[in-house]
Amino acid sequence: MKRERATATLHEMLDRLEQNIWPLDLITEVHLFGSYIRGALEVGDIDVVIQHTTDERWTQHSLSALFSGRDGYAPMRQALRGNRRGVSFQFQERQALEKEGIELLLLWRQGEPITIARQRLAAITPDAAAGRAPRDHVLPTYEAIADRLPRPVRIDLHRWSTEGTATVAAFALSDAQPRSAAALEHMDDRWTSNSPLRRAAAAALAHLENTGLELGRAEVHGRYMTPGASDHMIDCFVDLGWRYWSKAQCYLDDGQAWFEVLPATARQPLHALHITPIPRA
Repeated sequence: MKRERATATLHEMLDRLEQNIWPLDLITEVHLFGSYIRGALEVGDIDVVIQHTTDERWTQHSLSALFSGRDGYAPMRQALRGNRRGVSFQFQERQALEKEGIELLLLWRQGEPITIARQRLAAITPDAAAGRAPRDHVLPTYEAIADRLPRPVRIDLHRWSTEGTATVAAFALSDAQPRSAAALEHMDDRWTSNSPLRRAAAAALAHLENTGLELGRAEVHGRYMTPGASDHMIDCFVDLGWRYWSKAQCYLDDGQAWFEVLPATARQPLHALHITPIPRA
């Protein structure tokens, strides 16, 4: 995105922080890193680090999200960015990033007026020679779509690949419909015909069906394809837009594959990751 748009997005985030409503009132520090603080005129995602405390409400929410397989940070992420896209949040990762030698810029600290944050933002000098910051934890397998992968995802993919615990395939995903009547009924029960999630699920299931997967042994975006199924009956989990990514490690440890369709609109080209565990010796 253009630098001007990135700056406007950050100012809108500061507007929301200033309202200090839950869960934003839990945030203690906001840091920036990546190409934006280097002054690049074109940036990919805006990289933002969020440090926060917890309260009883957050603890209850986190436990509920954990047991239901939901993204526990969804409310905080939504409250920070609103309807804007192009912001990549790292939660509670300041120390880990600093240990990796990644430069962080403090934007705001709890107790400071938001005007201080706006002054820090204005002090970042645009630099036409800066270019975009190189993405870390990138392998040739998924280099072509690395800009669309959140940093925690890249870290997981890099670890699985280099440790030899899983193979990763990244590719463009064609729009298609599965042949299975049960799969079509499953999607019709969950999404409208023009839903981007239905489009992504259909393309994923059609692809897996063509590879020989029995779709009854798939779990799609948190729901079994076969009523009454259980986790031990699943050969592949199909996730849409990182919703359940935090569960991927558990499935791979159990010898089950993971198929991730990257977030897309109703017309944007689809891309996917197919992650297959390597059997232990």
